Amino acid sequence: MDELISLVNWSRGQFALTAMYHWIFVPITLGLTIMIAIMHTHYYKTDNDEWKKMTKFWMKLLIINFILGVATGIILVFEFGTNWSNYSWFVGDIFGAPLAIEGILAFFMEATFIAVMIFGWDRVSKKLHLISTWLVAIGSNLSALWILIANAWMQHPIGTVFNPATARNEMINFWDIALSPVAINKFLHTTTSSYVVASLFVISVSSWYLLKKRHIFIAKKSMLIAAIFGFISSIMTIFTGDSSVYQVAQKQPMKLAAMEGLYEGKTSAGLVTIGILNPKKDINNDEKPYYFKIEIPYLLSLLSYRDADAYVPGINDLIYGNEEQQILSAEEKIARGNIAIETLKQYQNAKKQNDTNALANLGKKFDPNTKVGDYFLNNYFRYFGYGYLSSPHELIPNIALTFYSFHIMVSLGFLFILLFLLVFIYVWKDTIENKNILLYISLWSVLFGFIASQSGWIVSEVGRQPWIIQDLMPTVAGVTQLSVSNVQITFILFAIIFTTLLIAELSIMFNQIRKGP
Repeated sequence: MDELISLVNWSRGQFALTAMYHWIFVPITLGLTIMIAIMHTHYYKTDNDEWKKMTKFWMKLLIINFILGVATGIILVFEFGTNWSNYSWFVGDIFGAPLAIEGILAFFMEATFIAVMIFGWDRVSKKLHLISTWLVAIGSNLSALWILIANAWMQHPIGTVFNPATARNEMINFWDIALSPVAINKFLHTTTSSYVVASLFVISVSSWYLLKKRHIFIAKKSMLIAAIFGFISSIMTIFTGDSSVYQVAQKQPMKLAAMEGLYEGKTSAGLVTIGILNPKKDINNDEKPYYFKIEIPYLLSLLSYRDADAYVPGINDLIYGNEEQQILSAEEKIARGNIAIETLKQYQNAKKQNDTNALANLGKKFDPNTKVGDYFLNNYFRYFGYGYLSSPHELIPNIALTFYSFHIMVSLGFLFILLFLLVFIYVWKDTIENKNILLYISLWSVLFGFIASQSGWIVSEVGRQPWIIQDLMPTVAGVTQLSVSNVQITFILFAIIFTTLLIAELSIMFNQIRKGP
């Protein structure tokens, strides 16, 4: 058992390593393509050579970033087959569909027109060149759409049914998956927050030029576009973040409890704005959850259920159950999961023996439209994944990591709004080059943008542990049965390769920035 846990942790670590490196490049691509398209549009309208220089300069930085994003993204997809083959077998037909659409439609479109965008100067008409730039922006965001639809399904699996004959999940409604409220909100929140990071990147580079008294026109215009784009994106991120909290409360209450360090459920729950967790706190002791906290009364209930007096379940409710709130205990869910697994074994045995009567009776227990007594609610499979857990404590994610990541993300998000406003005001007044303190803050702001962006993914993925598919498959059931040493070796190799590529990429990008437009 210890070896299995070690294998799962190293496999998760390897996937996290690849994903976090990949996500360094993706936000810049998503937002920078749109800002480049805006700059290119200005050039198309004005025929001003300065706008052309500006557009070409940011295109160069985009392509440097784009190449590394593609390389890490390909490796990320392969890891589903190498490290998570049981998961891929169990839901490959479902999870693979949006990824296939992303590759065939969106990425093909993006890769095709990025060549026209980069090399089309004076080779194609100005209108076609401008259209290709906008198509690159659309294509990159469509790529994100299909990938995030796949991820959203892992957070909230719908539009599928379990087939006991194959012991696999099968898609029954593609549009339920593609148009899931969780998927739509995840796409909007992830892309708008990525636009914020890209805006900070443009402001950071432009600030360096202003501090060096170089390329003043291009730096100021770039900062103006980035400040407006970043501010609008930040406001949209707040609204989509509100929807994210609501979706998490409905579909992943344990994640919400971890985000707020909420052990005891309560009505009229307040939202913690600043807090220091007590590391000694556990569900088995009476320690206070916080050393210190400041909270806004009623706000967590309001955000979670659109009702200031609503009951928000805590970790203890979700582990031990709460009859008054009709919350099953984790122990009960695990028991039902064990029965579901045992029933599947009986079904498989009946299939081998060609016992048609037994197959018919057992099959009904996996039919989501059949009630088999009150004990199973709608179906056996609802708690199938819980049967792979050995203890209710496994359902508790890393609370400290989830809590601090969430609050870092939110706090930085509000600070970015202030930064965008200040940059816009001083660029508009044409005094930004005299504000050295603001320029130095802007220069380093992109690092905090990456911290906020990475923190968001930590909340999303760490907060839903132990599930690789929420409530259906825990990570212990989805991992490939490899030797731990093999995963450790590849983890180290990937860490070395990715770090080397990142250093090379930064070196090339810094060199290009030093050269300037």
